[in-house]
Amino acid sequence: MTKKRAIVFSGGRLNEEDLHQIQPDDFIIGADKGALFLIEHGITPHVSVGDFDSITPEEKEKVELASQRMIACDPVLKDLTDTELALEIAMDEHVDHVLLLGVTGTRMDHTLANVQILVRAMQHHISCAIMDAHNYIELTGSTLEIQPMGYTYTSLLPMTSEVTGIQLEGFMYPLHNATLKMGQSRAVSNKLTASKGTISIKSGLLLVIQSKD
Repeated sequence: MTKKRAIVFSGGRLNEEDLHQIQPDDFIIGADKGALFLIEHGITPHVSVGDFDSITPEEKEKVELASQRMIACDPVLKDLTDTELALEIAMDEHVDHVLLLGVTGTRMDHTLANVQILVRAMQHHISCAIMDAHNYIELTGSTLEIQPMGYTYTSLLPMTSEVTGIQLEGFMYPLHNATLKMGQSRAVSNKLTASKGTISIKSGLLLVIQSKD
């Protein structure tokens, strides 16, 4: 069975290179300013969602006319961020994977909130990743395979108070049944040395960040 993927363009840092991530069968969601970005580059979102408080009324009308469907919500009354709303829509489409673009940027509060969204996706048994020009971020509670993607480093950060039974294969600095506790940085800036790497854990949630300068 072919896996179904949603790709979300949110209102953070986006560039034209991000458009190259779109695959023919992707379900495309534009969140707030991310929807305008898509439309201005000739891409029709399947759904545009958000409070649209970061664009002008004229731009909002442009988004509404150019989207297959638009879901606008009140910026005061809503309980979820625009990116969370986009993830909810993706999950309603019963996708297997969600790629989040434009969810990092100058607003650290939004960036960290979006990283935590990966937990919500995992709770719904959906794989989810965040990608920007310098990072590819995933979350695992079991086993994760790392493929070479042009990133220099692979770093591991616990998302729970501790992560146990960490095993690394295919990396410069292997780990064997290791434990990482919140606040420790011993697993930062590792490097892939094999054609692929494998990360497995026994308990906890582990954030895996591939990055480059």
